[in-house]
Amino acid sequence: MSDTVLSPSDMERSDALVLFGITGDLAKKMLLPALYRLTESGRLTVPVIGVAAGDWDDDALRKHAREAVVAAGTDIDEAVFTRFAAGLSIITGDFADDSTFARLRDAVAGFGFVTHYLAIPPSLFTMVAASLAAAGLNRDARLVVEKPFGHDLDSARKLQDELSAHFDDDHLLRVDHFLGNRAVESLMVSRFANTLLAPIWHRTYVDNVQISLAEDFDVADRGSFYDKVGCLRDVVQNHMLQVLAFLTMDPPSAGNARAQGLEKWRVLHATRTMDPADTVRGQYDGYRDVAGVRPDSTTETYFATRLFIDNWRWSGVPFYLRSGKALAVTATEVVVELREPPLELFGGGSTRTPPNLIRFRIDGDTGIRADLIVSRPEKGTGPMAVPVGVDYARVLGRQELPYENILHGAVEGDPECFAFFPAILECWRIVEPVLDPADPPLPYARGSWGPQAAGRLPGLRSWHELGPRLFDDGQVR
Repeated sequence: MSDTVLSPSDMERSDALVLFGITGDLAKKMLLPALYRLTESGRLTVPVIGVAAGDWDDDALRKHAREAVVAAGTDIDEAVFTRFAAGLSIITGDFADDSTFARLRDAVAGFGFVTHYLAIPPSLFTMVAASLAAAGLNRDARLVVEKPFGHDLDSARKLQDELSAHFDDDHLLRVDHFLGNRAVESLMVSRFANTLLAPIWHRTYVDNVQISLAEDFDVADRGSFYDKVGCLRDVVQNHMLQVLAFLTMDPPSAGNARAQGLEKWRVLHATRTMDPADTVRGQYDGYRDVAGVRPDSTTETYFATRLFIDNWRWSGVPFYLRSGKALAVTATEVVVELREPPLELFGGGSTRTPPNLIRFRIDGDTGIRADLIVSRPEKGTGPMAVPVGVDYARVLGRQELPYENILHGAVEGDPECFAFFPAILECWRIVEPVLDPADPPLPYARGSWGPQAAGRLPGLRSWHELGPRLFDDGQVR
């Protein structure tokens, strides 16, 4: 154990990665393409041993991996794929069968340290962790579990107790793939590495903050999963509150994951619980017709709320969060609205000087944009907002997939891309008053911005418009 809570964790580097659920949907869409990319960049140098049910062999897995990489839109380099495929193997069997874990023990024999990654339903986490321990596979090993970590505050605590019976906290990592997104990390970098922004990042200059995670697609074939989870548990409790923490935390006192986690906990601990009176839930038209969705489902596909943080930096500043499916565009964006100048010098009448906005696009065409106010060339027409900023793809090139960073961190023993358990508890505390309400969600049209009531949240003047891209063609970058 480390001497202090702020010292970096001495986590071991893995000699092999064991991937439970390697034939599943998450592995197909995210993990296998990310592992190929890691092979391409030279960052994956250990074998990957899959564990799954079904009638698979190594050749079938490698064929499946190729199909997954192609489906992700990647142009395969045959030399890279040959290296990737050579490190892939699979063990099949029931997760409830001890012989499956005996075969796994034989497969990893001789490797010094192993990472077990559970890309399986959360209901299986405890059983698999216990079976790994019974087979002696929790020694010289760590466990990585996917989200969600529990379905409420009590279940999160219970899951932590059950898993920590077999893996201590230095050998247990909890995935939130937003933490592997470099554009999310750049929120912290932009704030603390730029003295241009740092002095204004508090209630004296910030009027309000809006965080949106919008998707223009519906639940598709995931109805049976989504109907048990809903928007709040799927993305708000974890992804959006993690973004809120990056955006509002104080600078950590040391450059490591524990110090960063402590500052996240501090600001989340100061965040009020969600108020049902400041919350709007919605369900898009036609959701109940999706296969796997209950005919009388009250699961929300849209969620919006107002939050406050009761600390010195943010007291009185409203934070508006919204997320939903089947909305007008797909965009994950933070909009920070600065306060208006104390006197209106350049507008007049019905024309007002627009506020400065600072936008962070953290998915898709990632980047940072500031809307600055300049004078129009035509006399008497008032000021206008002009965007300036950085398109990350244009300036930095290809952005790593979030799961590249997560899988690399899992293998290398880097906890930076993983959720801090005390912060997870605070996130569940914040959402607890609005989990599973009795009132049904409000209907909204597909392709809209959700229920009209979301535009009337207390204190909200209007939601800032989000476009399909952060910068339109011809704008300054």
